[in-house]
Amino acid sequence: IGLVAGIVSLLSLVLPLSLAIAARHTVTAAADAGALAAADTAIGIHAGFPCERAAHVVEANGASLAECTVDGLVVTVEAARAVIGLTVSARATAGPAR
Repeated sequence: IGLVAGIVSLLSLVLPLSLAIAARHTVTAAADAGALAAADTAIGIHAGFPCERAAHVVEANGASLAECTVDGLVVTVEAARAVIGLTVSARATAGPAR
């Protein structure tokens, strides 16, 4: 019984950490993709508005758009996702080389 309790206790600590790490990777990828898509829109490769495009791409990648800032042709996107009561977020910037 003690061994089983120890294993259950260990799993209850490791499982949430694993979920948070996996969510962090998903949110980072969503922010990167959103920033790149928004920057493409800002420079005219795609029609539309950069932040609307970023929101669409971020949501398609399993996160939500928390913030979008356009500074000329440079776009910064922050994506977020709630996991087990915590909010995991990531920020990415994309635009032409300066």
